[in-house]
Amino acid sequence: MKIKQLIDKAWDNKNLLKNESVIEAIKEVIEQVDKGKLRVAQQIGGEWVVNEWIKKAIVLYFPITNMSTMNAGVLEFHDKIPLKTGYKELGIRVVPHAVARYGAYVAAGVIMMPSYVNIGAYVDTGTMVDTWSTVGSCAQIGKNVHISGGVGIGGVLEPLQAAPVIIEDGAFIGSRCVVVEGVRVGKEAVLGANVVLTGSTKILDVSGDQPVEYKGYVPDRAVVIPGTRTKKFPAGEYQVPVALIIGRRKHSTDLKTSLNDALRSFDVSV
Repeated sequence: MKIKQLIDKAWDNKNLLKNESVIEAIKEVIEQVDKGKLRVAQQIGGEWVVNEWIKKAIVLYFPITNMSTMNAGVLEFHDKIPLKTGYKELGIRVVPHAVARYGAYVAAGVIMMPSYVNIGAYVDTGTMVDTWSTVGSCAQIGKNVHISGGVGIGGVLEPLQAAPVIIEDGAFIGSRCVVVEGVRVGKEAVLGANVVLTGSTKILDVSGDQPVEYKGYVPDRAVVIPGTRTKKFPAGEYQVPVALIIGRRKHSTDLKTSLNDALRSFDVSV
């Protein structure tokens, strides 16, 4: 692909950012990402693959773009990246003061309460981004995901090989959760309120006779709550945070109206 070759060359030689063909190539990539025709990460043969050259284009978009003043009614912004527009035509419900940057794909049927979606992100149809939640740069959010109030979905641009946060179809992310550092939350998984998942967080399945440890991945349909475990340090023993898988979401709880009942059956706060 010619555009990919131009992006790769410009990444290795920043002097090429003055070349008009390179500038146009970068802008074309951002436009395609904005429309969802290109993605930072995608599933190929059941595996998630990171498209590093697209991340390169997003990073390179900043130095070729000038600061400008943007107005939204009485609100004023001063930034390099314009705001996303045309929500009515795109079929997206956007509640004031929700903001998405140009270069973020938001599908038809998404509801954005007052929230923020950063460049490079992909938010698929039917997803709710609730109040004061953030979807970081390059994060990949599936279909019919519920991102509750105050959730922080981390972003990542560099290092290029680093995987973005991925929330797969039908997942439920409870209030004030934090998911960062390329963690992947499987299909229809449920995170109870205040679960924090980083790349190094131990995720322990304690629903069986013996704990099973995961790291960086929450299995499909897992129900997760915050927990702690004792760890020895030179100064003594202290409690460190972990995430606990306490069960699996049943197929009978797929509807949101019954999902809350399912969470309560596990004594999980949402």
